[in-house]
Amino acid sequence: MRRYSNRSNFSTLSEINITPLLDLAFVLLIIFMITTPLLENSTNLVIPSSNTPSSAASRSDVQTVSVDRDATVKLNNEVVDEESLVARLVQLKSANPGLAVIIRPDRDLPVQKLISVMDSLKRAQVTKVGIATKAEAR
Repeated sequence: MRRYSNRSNFSTLSEINITPLLDLAFVLLIIFMITTPLLENSTNLVIPSSNTPSSAASRSDVQTVSVDRDATVKLNNEVVDEESLVARLVQLKSANPGLAVIIRPDRDLPVQKLISVMDSLKRAQVTKVGIATKAEAR
């Protein structure tokens, strides 16, 4: 009987091709370089929830604070400055403890002015505050 196999084919492989391993290592390195800054800047938020449904405020309890593009503040369509806004809101809050305020800012209003209006509401101890928005057309 003759053997057709050659024993030289069964020699051990002394070289390993590491090119695919390096490709994988570089791809993983790039992925980690991209995702790491995103993970560091994220903030974990725990959104509060309640088992009781929130009651809707009646129309008489709701006051509107409008802030236009020129940073003119209006309380129920009357122009007021920041100090008189706080005084009027304190007066309304003492008359009606369930007072709710809706802020209607202009789209081009600087954020700092909106924050100052919200600070005025905080000084007046108004806790029910909403910001009126309009849904964008798609």
